[in-house]
Amino acid sequence: MTQNTTRAISRQVVIVNELGLHARSAADIAKLAANAKSGVWITKGNDSADAESILDILSLACSKGTKITISIDDPLDLGILNRIVTLVEKGFGE
Repeated sequence: MTQNTTRAISRQVVIVNELGLHARSAADIAKLAANAKSGVWITKGNDSADAESILDILSLACSKGTKITISIDDPLDLGILNRIVTLVEKGFGE
């Protein structure tokens, strides 16, 4: 985990699924983030996690109702940002 720093583009979303951000949902995010040209980050409060790391994501301990910010370092990764935001908003398909 790293301290929150300014990123190129970010979007705030709320965890809506009952189980929160758990291992399977973290793996889905990491899979998408792995295709980014640059860094993808998830921030909760002052803590940021590398979105390619399942363990980093889980360390944020995001339960249902938690507000998180998903950020990208490179505007070319906007499609990946939007796919992750949609995944979270749809409750990871659960």
